[in-house]
Amino acid sequence: MLTTGNQLKAARALVSIEQKDLAELVGVNVNTIRSMEAAGAGPIAGRSQNVQAVQRALESRGIEFLNHGRPGVQLQATSQRERQG
Repeated sequence: MLTTGNQLKAARALVSIEQKDLAELVGVNVNTIRSMEAAGAGPIAGRSQNVQAVQRALESRGIEFLNHGRPGVQLQATSQRERQG
C-alpha cells in the first residue's frame, strides 16, 4: 500500500516516470503529485481516491509497495509483470 511520499518518489524513479506524466495518467493536477511526495517519510495527506489511483497506475507498471514495518517499493520481476499484463 502506498503510504509515504518517499515511497511514491522511489516508485516513480524505478519506472522512470515524471511527476507531470504520472499526473496526466491518473487524471490529477501535477501539484497533487508534488504534494504527495512532499510528505517525505510521513504519511501522504490527501484524497484517498487520488492516492489509490496513483498506486494502481504504478502497480500496473510493475511496482510493488512494501509495508513490512518500513514502507518501501520494489519492481516486480519481469515474469511477474508479464503474467499480470
